[in-house]
Amino acid sequence: MSWVNKMSVDSVLIVSNTGSTMGIISDFMQSEKIDRISTAQNGAQARRSISDSDFELIIIDTPLPDEMGDELAVIAAEKTTAGVILIVDHGMVYEIEERVEDFGVFSLSKPTTADFFYQAAKLLCASRRRMQNLENENLRLQKKIEEIRLVDRAKLVLIQVLKMTEPQAQHYIEKQSMDLRQTRQITAENILRTYG
Repeated sequence: MSWVNKMSVDSVLIVSNTGSTMGIISDFMQSEKIDRISTAQNGAQARRSISDSDFELIIIDTPLPDEMGDELAVIAAEKTTAGVILIVDHGMVYEIEERVEDFGVFSLSKPTTADFFYQAAKLLCASRRRMQNLENENLRLQKKIEEIRLVDRAKLVLIQVLKMTEPQAQHYIEKQSMDLRQTRQITAENILRTYG
C-alpha cells in the first residue's frame, strides 16, 4: 500500500507480542522511509529501549505479556517527546482512553484499518513537530531574556564602577560588540568578569 502524503518519521518503537495488528503496522512501516525501527515484546523491554534511545513514534499493542500497556504509554509520554499510540481491544478502548488521554496518548481501537492507523500516526507526528517548535521558540525566548538580564547587569556595573549614564553604558556595550564582532552577551560577560 502506498500513502499519498508521506510523513517524516526517523525512529519508531513497536511494542507488541502478537501478530494481530502487525500486518497493518508493517504496511505502514514499509510505506515510510524510517531510519530506525526497534521492537520490544513486553513492557520491561520497552522501558529499557525508551531509557536507552530517543523515538519519534512509540506504538504499543495491548495487552502485553507482563502488563496491560497503559502505564507504559503514560511513562513514554511523560519521559519522551515521542508521539504515543496505544492500540487497545475495542471493548476496552474508552476505559483505557480515560486513563491515558490527559498525557497525550492516542488510543486506537482494534481491529483497525491501515488508513485509520496511518492518519493517527500522521496526526501524532504533526502534533509532536508543533510541540517541538513551541519548545524551541520557548528556549529561544528564554535565551533572549537571559541575554537581556546579563546586559542589564553589565550596564549596572558600568554605571556603578565607571560612572557612566545608562545610555552611555548601552552605547558602550553595543560598540564593544560591534568592534569585537561578538554578541552582546559575550560583551556583557567580559564586562562582568573585568569590573564585577
